[in-house]
Amino acid sequence: MTAIPTEKLDKLVERWQTIQSELTQGVNQATYVQLSKEFAELNPVVATIQALRKAEAERADLAALVADASADKDLAALAREELAALEPRVVELEGELRLHLLSKDSADEKSAILEVRAGTGGDEAALFAADLFRMYTRYAELHGWKIEIISLSENNLGGYKEIVASISGKGVFARLKYESGVHRVQRVPATEASGRIHTSAATVAVLPEVEDIDLDIRPEDIRIDTMRAGGAGGQHVNKTDSAVRITHLPTGLIVVSAEKSQHQNRRLAMHVLRSRLYELERQRAADSRAAQRKGQIGSGDRSQRIRTYNFPQGRVTDHRIGLTLHKLDEVLEGTALDELIDALVTEHQASELAAIAEDRHA
Repeated sequence: MTAIPTEKLDKLVERWQTIQSELTQGVNQATYVQLSKEFAELNPVVATIQALRKAEAERADLAALVADASADKDLAALAREELAALEPRVVELEGELRLHLLSKDSADEKSAILEVRAGTGGDEAALFAADLFRMYTRYAELHGWKIEIISLSENNLGGYKEIVASISGKGVFARLKYESGVHRVQRVPATEASGRIHTSAATVAVLPEVEDIDLDIRPEDIRIDTMRAGGAGGQHVNKTDSAVRITHLPTGLIVVSAEKSQHQNRRLAMHVLRSRLYELERQRAADSRAAQRKGQIGSGDRSQRIRTYNFPQGRVTDHRIGLTLHKLDEVLEGTALDELIDALVTEHQASELAAIAEDRHA
């Protein structure tokens, strides 16, 4: 494995020391908050660098003692044993450090906007969309996150043609971003008399939720319309007295919120609009980079089938990493969803590390 450049590590430690010094000297509140955040991010990295360098120094001392022909034989034998025990620790610390040095997604710590829509399969697809949303609701509850429904369109069977919700909490996007894509279900629909297995699909989109400071939307770039049930667009607003539709004129993006009061609807619709515009910018930036590497996970490509839920066999398969869990019920209850997400995170990290190694050898 290629060694991590010493110069890069030195710069990280030097920056950490500089911030530490500035914080003790006293700075204004805004600078203090900014520096404290950077210091907290650097802390685990520098701690790992220091632990690795200490282990490497100890390893060098032991290796020198083992190689010293004039050294006491018993002492050399003891040093050889300690060296053998220390080597796995050095490898472990190197692995930890490589993970720390991976590029961070600036949106990872954010809350998220979750959008689930029925795809091919009619009523059965809508019922599956409702199942997926319940899965994410239970998963969010397990993590102590807050869910707020922004808009909802149901069918006559209790399925969801479309549902948009805000999920608030620390690190929501980091976990749920891997869920974006096409989810497929194979099961016998409740409406199927002959017992035949049908295949239906639903699409999931997970967008980082952004605040005012993240994105500037000019008032002249939006048009806000109020829609009342029974009037224009009333069939889409689920019998609320007053729904809000916001149109972003430069992009043509339209967001509707029809769940709460007009004031709440305006707030929620602006949240969704900001998140969609932010995601557009993120996607443009990603597309402008050199060709995205094959196997990249969580890109949110809606045309790609990412997971299949097979009810007859009680299994869930994530096609991006070829992982199958025979825990369909637990996954849909949210309790086993972390097993899939953890595997996706691990695969993503391994891909990034391999890409770093490739670039160094190119």
